[in-house]
Amino acid sequence: MLDSKLLRTQLQDVADRLATRGYQLDVARIEALEAQRKTVQTRTEQLQAERNARSKSIGQAKQRGEDIAPLLADVDRMASELDAGKQELEGIQAELDQLMLTLPNLPHDSVPVGKDEDENVEVRRWGTPKSFDFPVQDHVALGEQHGWLDFETAAKLSGARFALMRGPIARLHRALAQFMIDLHTREHGYEEAYTPYLVQAPALQGTGQLPKFEEDLFKITREGEADFYLIPTAEVSLTNIVAGEILDAKQLPLKFVAHTPCFRSEAGASGRDTRGMIRQHQFDKVEMVQIVEPGQSFEALESLTANAEKVLQLLELPYRVLALCTGDMGFGATKTYDLEVWVPSQDKYREISSCSNCGDFQARRMQARYRNPETGKPELVHTLNGSGLAVGRTLVAVLENYQQADGSVRVPEVLKPYMAGIEVIG
Repeated sequence: MLDSKLLRTQLQDVADRLATRGYQLDVARIEALEAQRKTVQTRTEQLQAERNARSKSIGQAKQRGEDIAPLLADVDRMASELDAGKQELEGIQAELDQLMLTLPNLPHDSVPVGKDEDENVEVRRWGTPKSFDFPVQDHVALGEQHGWLDFETAAKLSGARFALMRGPIARLHRALAQFMIDLHTREHGYEEAYTPYLVQAPALQGTGQLPKFEEDLFKITREGEADFYLIPTAEVSLTNIVAGEILDAKQLPLKFVAHTPCFRSEAGASGRDTRGMIRQHQFDKVEMVQIVEPGQSFEALESLTANAEKVLQLLELPYRVLALCTGDMGFGATKTYDLEVWVPSQDKYREISSCSNCGDFQARRMQARYRNPETGKPELVHTLNGSGLAVGRTLVAVLENYQQADGSVRVPEVLKPYMAGIEVIG
C-alpha cells in the first residue's frame, strides 16, 4: 500500500509514476473524495467544539436557574448531526482505503520505463546454451517415454494443468527442492520454515494478492468461519510472519526460505504453455523472503538475486537476468529482476525466478515495523521475495539441457548425492 500522504501532497506525481506501469489513476475521483473528507471533517470538528461549549453553558444556565430545556434539545440535535457527520466521514475514508488497496507500488527510479515484457532490459548472461547433434526433445516427450511423467492420469484425477510424476523423475524433482533448501540454509544464511498452505484473507491482503487478484486464487468457503485460500506462493506465509510486529533492529535482517506447493487458478487462463509443466495450477517452489531495514533493501535485492542465480550456476544451466520494465513488474514490486533459464526445445530463455524489492509497500499493509535505534520510533521495514527456484521449471530445464541422443537424461553432478547413485534417467 502506498503512503496516503503521497496522494494528498504529490497526487499528480504519483499518477505520472503509476502511468509508467500502465495504471491510470483516477485523480479527479481522489481529489473529490479528499475535498469531501476535508469539508466533512472541518464541519464535524466545528460541531464538536460547538457542542462542547453548549454543554458547558448548560451547567452555567442551571446554576443561574434558567430554563435549560432548549439548550438540552440543541445539544441533542448537535449530537445527532455529529453522529451523522462521523458516519459520513467513515464512509469517505473507507472508500479511500479501499481505493488505496488497489493501487500498485511505485516503480523505483532505477527501473527502466516500458510498456511490456518486450521492453525489459537484459542485465547479464551466464553460461552458453549447448549445441545438440541430435533432434532435441521437449520435457514432455523425455518424461513420458517410460511413464514417469504422466499428464493423462493427472488429467483423469484433476483436469488440465496438473502433472503426475513417478519413479526417477519424482525423485529428481524432490532432489532439486532438497538441494535448493540445503544451499540457501547452509551457504546463504536463510532460516528454513515450514508454513501453512492455507491462509486467511488478511495474510493475502498483507502481501498484495487481495483484493485485486482474488479471481486468481483457489478459495475454500467455510460456513460460519473465515474463508481459507490456498497459497499462491510461500511469500504470503513467510512475509506475514512479521505482520503486526515491531521488531528490534538487532533482529534484522530476517531471511526465511521454504519449500511448498503453490496453487494458482489463473494458470490456464492465458492460453499459453498448454503443453507440459511450464504453467500449472499446482507446482512446487522454494521461496526466499528477506525482511530488512529500509536503507538495506536494494543491496538485499542484489544479494537475493545472486542467491537464486547460484542454484542455476551449480546446476550448470545457462540463464540470463532481466531488469523488468515498469509495465511488466508485479503489483507489489518497486524493482524486480527475472531469471530466465535456457529451454532447448523452445530455443529461448524462460522465466524461472522473479526477485523483487517491495520497499515498504507490503509492510504498510501488514503493519510490519522495527524500532529505529537512532530515533527510538517504530518505522516500516522493507520486504523482499524471490524464487530460489521454481522446482517444476527447474526440472524442465534439467531434463531438456541434460538429455542424450537415446532419450535418457544425465543427472547433474550437484544432484547425484540426492539421487542414491542414479546417474542417468532412462
